[in-house]
Amino acid sequence: MSTPLGLYGSNISYFTGKLENYFRVKGLDYRLHAMQFPGDAKRIERDLGVYQMPVVQLPDGRWLTDSTKIIQWFEAEQPGPALLPGNPVAAFICYLLEDYADEWLWRPAMHYRWHSVEGSHFASRHLADEHLGGVPAPAGLKRAFMRRRQRNGYTRGDGITPDNVVGVEAIFLDLLKRLEAIFRRRPFLLGQRPTLADVGFSGPFFRHFALDPVPLEIIRQRAPAVLEWVARLWNTRLADCPAEVDGAVPEDLGPLLEAIGSEYLPYLNANAAAVAAGSKRFDAEVGGVAYRGARYSRYRVWCLAELRRHFEQLPEPASEESRRLLEQHGCWRPLWERESLPLLPGQEEGLPFKASTKMVGTNERV
Repeated sequence: MSTPLGLYGSNISYFTGKLENYFRVKGLDYRLHAMQFPGDAKRIERDLGVYQMPVVQLPDGRWLTDSTKIIQWFEAEQPGPALLPGNPVAAFICYLLEDYADEWLWRPAMHYRWHSVEGSHFASRHLADEHLGGVPAPAGLKRAFMRRRQRNGYTRGDGITPDNVVGVEAIFLDLLKRLEAIFRRRPFLLGQRPTLADVGFSGPFFRHFALDPVPLEIIRQRAPAVLEWVARLWNTRLADCPAEVDGAVPEDLGPLLEAIGSEYLPYLNANAAAVAAGSKRFDAEVGGVAYRGARYSRYRVWCLAELRRHFEQLPEPASEESRRLLEQHGCWRPLWERESLPLLPGQEEGLPFKASTKMVGTNERV
């Protein structure tokens, strides 16, 4: 009997949930372990270069970090049905949608969890019990520590203020409308089988929007087809899915691409400008919402570079078709707005076995 993969994280964590959905869709055996502080943190930072959640331990003892690169590594190493569509244009759109879900939807996800009384009570109690069980301190103090830590890292500490709460919540509400229209027509984002895009969106939805009390009730009332998709993805195996027919990009993904072009890519450019200027915090207005004092992230500069790399690797005529699609939905100009990106030498080249930069603020988004 083969040794299962070890997935170390939290069962209410954004990226832990993303990897769980990937392993289930692919039919890979894994065991989820609650990461313990501070012991696991020291070991992980020693082996991987940074401490962040989640991480995966292979049966041979090696450790992996960064959910995107972990998935890419498994896709290259594991036999079986591929998560990416065979159509290269659709595959590029999957990379774009995954990155948007990873690095932009975390903002409303963190807001709903830590801003509301219901969300912060639920999450702080759960995380304190799950990860701080060995810390000799009163339970109430540990819960207060978790609330303060996460708010300082991901809500008020990352540019969310009383003035822009409505705008941050609108990201989620508008997203629900777009996704509900899609999932009323078909079971997954691109068709009859899950792709990397679905797994990417499972990060914010599976362990946040469809779990935390406030956004869950909104989904129940406004987007029941989205809630069905969350459960469907968890219960689907690629090996049981019908073969891909044409793999074309559905036209109704246009509103999602427009959100990426008007919100996410401008944010990445504002972040890159801050990194280039050596600013630890920056102000930005994206999608009509003003953010003040957002934390800079070298990692997200690399994310923008990765999107460019995926595009540059497209064969002809797929690159021409992809460019037309990006131009149509306002993504082309912001994707290439900056002539050069302020990357560190060799940044993230060691992933998934070694990371070279830390995430924004605290290093696990839960």
